[in-house]
Amino acid sequence: MNNLKKGILFAALFSGLFFTGCSNDDEEDELIGNWIKKSAFDGPARSSAASFVIGDYAYITTGYTGDEYLKDLWAYNSNGDYWEQKADFTGIGRSSASSFELNGKGYIGLGYDGTNKLKDFYQYDPVSNSWEVKADFGGTGRYGAVGFQVGGKAYFGTGYDGNYLKDFYQYNDTDNTWTLVSGFSGNKRRHATVFVINDKAYLGTGVNNGTNQVDFWEFDPSTDVWTRKRDIDQDDDDDYSWNNDYAITRTNASSFSLNGLGYVVGGEGLKTVWEYNPSTDIWVERTALEGAARTDAVGFAINNRGFLMLGRIGSAYFDDSWEFKPLEEQNDDDN
Repeated sequence: MNNLKKGILFAALFSGLFFTGCSNDDEEDELIGNWIKKSAFDGPARSSAASFVIGDYAYITTGYTGDEYLKDLWAYNSNGDYWEQKADFTGIGRSSASSFELNGKGYIGLGYDGTNKLKDFYQYDPVSNSWEVKADFGGTGRYGAVGFQVGGKAYFGTGYDGNYLKDFYQYNDTDNTWTLVSGFSGNKRRHATVFVINDKAYLGTGVNNGTNQVDFWEFDPSTDVWTRKRDIDQDDDDDYSWNNDYAITRTNASSFSLNGLGYVVGGEGLKTVWEYNPSTDIWVERTALEGAARTDAVGFAINNRGFLMLGRIGSAYFDDSWEFKPLEEQNDDDN
């Protein structure tokens, strides 16, 4: 065989091997990450609950069963994998409230009680296991707003008060006051989600007048500046041109952050999981939730461990609880 024929044969063989080994076919790619079922929630199954994390405990309160707006409070011990009931929330039962942790105490406010859009606000002290009424939220009564604490500063923003909203207010626990914070130029929305990485908050998803929102934002509390990042719908960006399924847009999703990465889970009856890397501004799909697809679930992280629980699909309400383990932890103590 002459050298020309040898060269053509080698090129054909190499080409076939290369494209077979580097296929991006979704059916052939195995997604990374592992979901582990944990202790079921001890309270009634529900959706649209509020949560905050203090130390090794996650606290879950309020929510809706399909028949009742709730006000019970439960603490999840992440080390022992069990639940303890705590003092009932002293406000009216509600769904779609907002919450955050600040200086070792939990805060909850806003929401919907079946008739009214609320703006009252409460503090929970885990040491005394007691609630205290605080100053009403500085904006309008609403539900479906985001609540978060980043860099020692706490915020409520966006939501729905009869109109879709994009305003943000900062809460000062020293003097029990709310201050309007300007600078967010993103779209109005309700039922967005937020996760925090390295003292910066990342906000995305949500809905406005039936349209899922595609803009995604980074907030730096040290400068009070919002910066728009890569949109979360499928676009013509070269980084995603190979992936026809790149679509993170959704509403009523949950989120948490682990190992410097953010995760958006579920929403709108979905069970897909997307991981965000703030260093590259790139999203990667990870292993879908192994439980039922759901909306209005609760997501949080404790000591760099991610959890998702509760939620609903249609008229079915869930009380299950799941922990997510990324690649490097998949084989550690799976149970």
